[in-house]
Amino acid sequence: MVHVEKRAVKYHRGRLGEALREEIEALVEGELGDPRIGLVAVTGVQLADDGRSAQVLVDVEGDDEEAERSMEGLDAAKAYIRHELADRLRLRRSPELVFRLDRSEREKARVEELLARAKKRAKTAKKPRK
Repeated sequence: MVHVEKRAVKYHRGRLGEALREEIEALVEGELGDPRIGLVAVTGVQLADDGRSAQVLVDVEGDDEEAERSMEGLDAAKAYIRHELADRLRLRRSPELVFRLDRSEREKARVEELLARAKKRAKTAKKPRK
């Protein structure tokens, strides 16, 4: 019976993580007036096993300097975001939020670009020269 309980807890944590992601994204997009925060997309939330902390993965449009400013703005708004999450999701205790920069989409695009170049070079190398 222990496996059933663990599965239920894991399912609940997944649902809560997705709800947190949606609410944080809504807050960041519309309600935070900090000028440091640019175009930010919340790509994921990883909730700790005990539910007391959560890593919030964010993708920031722009260069590294803009990303740094946006991360500072998000860190400054952390207490407000936690308060709003507890209120909106009716949580007794909102998890401690840790914002992390997520560059996986950019890295993925870069790898795909390099693979396309390599494929193009391989095709031109195979063509017989006259």
